[in-house]
Amino acid sequence: MVNIIGHRGAAFEEPENTLRGFLRALDAGAAGVELDVQMTKDGRLAVIHDETVDRTTDGFGRVRDFTLAELQKLDAGQGERIPALEEVVELVRGRGQLLVELKHPESAPALLRLCREGGLFEDIRAISFWHPVVKALREQEPRLRTGALMAGCPVDPRGLARAALTDTLVLNYRYVDRDLADAAHRQGVKVIVWNIDDPISLEPYTDMNLEAICTNRPGEIINYLRRISEASQ
Repeated sequence: MVNIIGHRGAAFEEPENTLRGFLRALDAGAAGVELDVQMTKDGRLAVIHDETVDRTTDGFGRVRDFTLAELQKLDAGQGERIPALEEVVELVRGRGQLLVELKHPESAPALLRLCREGGLFEDIRAISFWHPVVKALREQEPRLRTGALMAGCPVDPRGLARAALTDTLVLNYRYVDRDLADAAHRQGVKVIVWNIDDPISLEPYTDMNLEAICTNRPGEIINYLRRISEASQ
């Protein structure tokens, strides 16, 4: 069965980017989770998607204007806190992979330091729409696994990956078809797609030899794939 990654944990099932959501995805059988990081006022990596806390918490303001301790006083949904990246690493390590999306270049040094100090090179894949950041991370630390995020359809998957010094493209599923997946694989490029949230959309992608499929509904998607697998046996 293709690897399923819980997007922001299990964003349609639990508060996004929370320990509760990450645990929900892992308990459902996800091969890992995807999350987003923003820098705090005191230089910590907080696990939150937006630049502000307005949408996902009961607070208001820019993440960068809070210390981590101040952020963790906010309610991120159902009593959950905004976790530090270290907390998620502790929860997930040994149970699955972490796709860490760098929302801004300023987060890269802190992530690299965490990976080096914790020996997390087999646990974390750093991904970003900021391809120069992806490239710089690999130049500084070849052991770090990375991926280049993109919303469109690349004309030259290998060229895009090589320019970012990565072996993995993380693409919106709507722009991925079998020809693109096959072309990428022939050129030694792995493909991760995001975000497929219903079984009807999922079906064409299950046999494309994808590295992983990200979804906001990991429990539902994994249960569907299990039923299909059992029915075919």
